Amino acid sequence: AIRQGAVLSQSADSPDSPVKKKAQPKQHPHWAFNSPRRTPLPQVKNQAWVRNPIDHFVLARLEAEGIAPSPEADRRTLLRRVSLDLIGLPPTIEETERFLADSSPEAYERVVDRLLASPHYGEKWARHWLDLARYADSDGYEKDLPRPYAWRWRHWVIDALNTNMPFDRFTLEQVAGDQLPNATREQKVATGFFRNTLTNREAGTNREEFRVEQVMERTEMLGTVWLGLTVGCTRCHDHKFDPLKQKEFYQFFAFFNTAKEEDIYAPLPGEMGPYLETKAEYDQKEKALLDEYNVPALQAEWEKGLLMAAENPGADLKWDFAFTEIRVGIDRAEELLRTPVEQRSEIRRKKLARYFLRVYKIVVGDEKYELLKFKELSQKLGELDAAHPSLSQAQTLAVHPRPRKSHLLLRGDYQQPGIEVQPDTPAVLHEFSLGSEPPRVALARWLVSRKNPLTARVTVNRMWQEYFGKGIVETSEDFGTRGGPPTHPKLLDWLAVEFMERGWDLKRLHRLIVTSATYRQSSKSREDLRERDPGNDLLARQMRLQLSAELIRDVTLSASGLLNPRVGGKSIRPALPPGVFNLGYGGRRWETSKGPDRYRRGLYIFFRRTTPYPQLMTFDAPDSLLACSRRQRSSTSLQALNLLNDAVFMEAARSLAVRVLSEKPGSVDDRLEYAFRLCLARPPSKTEKERLVRYYREQKKILAEDPEAVGKRFPIETIEGLDPEEAAAWVG
Repeated sequence: AIRQGAVLSQSADSPDSPVKKKAQPKQHPHWAFNSPRRTPLPQVKNQAWVRNPIDHFVLARLEAEGIAPSPEADRRTLLRRVSLDLIGLPPTIEETERFLADSSPEAYERVVDRLLASPHYGEKWARHWLDLARYADSDGYEKDLPRPYAWRWRHWVIDALNTNMPFDRFTLEQVAGDQLPNATREQKVATGFFRNTLTNREAGTNREEFRVEQVMERTEMLGTVWLGLTVGCTRCHDHKFDPLKQKEFYQFFAFFNTAKEEDIYAPLPGEMGPYLETKAEYDQKEKALLDEYNVPALQAEWEKGLLMAAENPGADLKWDFAFTEIRVGIDRAEELLRTPVEQRSEIRRKKLARYFLRVYKIVVGDEKYELLKFKELSQKLGELDAAHPSLSQAQTLAVHPRPRKSHLLLRGDYQQPGIEVQPDTPAVLHEFSLGSEPPRVALARWLVSRKNPLTARVTVNRMWQEYFGKGIVETSEDFGTRGGPPTHPKLLDWLAVEFMERGWDLKRLHRLIVTSATYRQSSKSREDLRERDPGNDLLARQMRLQLSAELIRDVTLSASGLLNPRVGGKSIRPALPPGVFNLGYGGRRWETSKGPDRYRRGLYIFFRRTTPYPQLMTFDAPDSLLACSRRQRSSTSLQALNLLNDAVFMEAARSLAVRVLSEKPGSVDDRLEYAFRLCLARPPSKTEKERLVRYYREQKKILAEDPEAVGKRFPIETIEGLDPEEAAAWVG
């Protein structure tokens, strides 16, 4: 009974009672629901191998198993590994040579500090957070309309990571930035995390049904991202395995049910000045155009008709249809229509006016619509917009002026409300107090409380998984009773406590991991581990990991010299195989980005949910429909075909050929070595060089016999000092 938690029956208030007056925290049978504790570092025999506290835990386990760790990777491998892990780009030849020439004991640590200070660090690690947020540039569902300013939240994430915003603040601003005292524009932008849910704009949908669905999705995202729990299993019933109740799901739900979606102006540095300089002129010209085509009067009449249709459904089918269309075309349309014109935000006013110009023909018919020449007006307004500077916008959350009540939904059905619920958190975790703070602020502070047993563990585990292929808990999305047990539980707890007590410092934790002897091990396979530890759970060596979809593209562009390193900003549209974008609803056009933009990093590729960029999906990028805690890693023939035939990789091959021939005069052997160093940060082995020289000669012979193939492989007529046939051979 004592082992099960029994205490003395004597009153704790008695002066003679041996029981402490302060209540002791109750221990849960499942490890993940108990607060992490920092234990003393394990004693190890091979002290010389240890570089920092992480190694004590790993080596102690290895020594208990009678296994020796692997030797440290060679310096070239180590540099390339840490560069790809921290910034997602390979080291340049100059960086490699500088590191190899630095014989000081701190050489590697200096490289790590340089990489952590790079603006590309934020790009690399933002991608993992975007996976969790199910980031995409479109709504999803059938119409899958584009979200032209979804990227603004992504830009915020990159900045927050680069400035090393503490993770507790990172959490607070994304969960409740709009509810903070005197919230700044950027704090409001941060709430865009929860605007990545899907939006259904099909005309026959029930708006309330899909509003509730979005709130449910936000609730599930919160549970997955910060708690590592499958809270979505409790939408319809109590969790079958974890101590989570259906009522608790809707108490979580209540935090977000009182929010509304709101688009705001969120200019980047340098945008506001030119905008203000021409704002008066723009407003004057816009008003003149709208007045010329009698838009204010016609729009007012149209708005009145829509509201009548809302109040008298069935009275006029034409107006009923128009009202149905605007409800799916514009978020919270009825609320907007009932807002006096002078109280509408500029964004909402302009959106409604432009929408009116497109759909007015529903109620007046095609003939009258043509007489009004609204297509002509729309073109003129588009030209006006293009000629004047604009401000970036952001999708955010805000508090609804008329907060809704929340109910437990029977079987998860929005049409079957049960008991009313208030914002609260699962009873199995630490205590929650709403206090005097706004609800989402209180929720965010609860998430990053020192008492929370999950947030720090879940976060450090996901970081670990990116370095070693899998987390200390392999099921990084599920820390519940059905999830995998930790391979090194004391290490996980030590890292979680270290993370919290050191100010939730992400860069510090990254540095701790990559400077450990555990991370720096060779990844060469070992016969003695093949049977004993096939999954490398004991960490007796490093893992060889396939690059993610975006990094495969980034590394290719970097080596070829094509990469545009500009950080942040709008999404791009690189070259796309013909017909792919037409597979989506309405056969939308894919306008390929021009100039340097098309060679920006894969992080910035425009992601449309129904027709995602093929190269990303071929290499296992998530579909952005659900929060993705860990990506799959596959090896397929489609991947090989993609690398051989995709237009982007063909361009990169041509650029690499030009780069090698232009930058490295000399023999074929010299140029092959230079190409290897550009691509892999190392020289080729003897076998690799012999094989490639043989391949080069075969290509020369093929091209000599088929002159037309030269133009197909290298369709650039003249580059000074470059032989097209030689360049075509190097492309091959």
